[in-house]
Amino acid sequence: MSDIDSEDMEDQGPNLGSYEGERNEGGERHGKGLAELPNGDVYDGYYASGKRNGQGTYKFKSGARYIGEYEENRKHGQGLFHYPDGSKYEGEWEGDLKHGFGTYTYSNGDTYEGEWNNNLRHGQGTYTYASSGAKYGGAWLNGRREGTGEIILSNYSYKGIFTADQPHGAGKYTFSVGCQQNGDYFLESAAPVEENDDEDVPAVTTVRWRGAEVFSTPK
Repeated sequence: MSDIDSEDMEDQGPNLGSYEGERNEGGERHGKGLAELPNGDVYDGYYASGKRNGQGTYKFKSGARYIGEYEENRKHGQGLFHYPDGSKYEGEWEGDLKHGFGTYTYSNGDTYEGEWNNNLRHGQGTYTYASSGAKYGGAWLNGRREGTGEIILSNYSYKGIFTADQPHGAGKYTFSVGCQQNGDYFLESAAPVEENDDEDVPAVTTVRWRGAEVFSTPK
């Protein structure tokens, strides 16, 4: 999901590679232009005082492509980035990073639609798993599920609190057959099998569900 391609080569000089387009009185790239860089990258779009600024399309030699807004050579505003592995991100950017609201479609078909902060899922968002159709909708923190959220599958859903990407604390299962179960998730530690007395082996921690009695929901 990271942006492995760099657009910094053009920063090294105003005349690096070939350029066809408008310039200002100081000879800087300014206005509409087409630049072909020595590394094989191509930029077709707008400049201001020698820097990519405004709408443009940047094609990387790797096959990646960005179509969107720039500000002082950085992706900034609305933009669409196609990655070499077939994944793509469409949404808001700030300072070359995914930041704000956007949708990421992963190479395996999974999607995330929601808020981003510094290239990480952060805030409110919905992640959909292509293989099962399951969804998680709720709070995210630094790329992981954190806070109140809900997992929805075809025949049941779970709503509760998540900590460090795992359910933790009070929650509720709702089943499509018309019943519910309240309970809580807790961490259970089990002593590891010690194969070597001279080694400190950490305990194995498992997330466990402790459910109350199942009851029917009102029709």
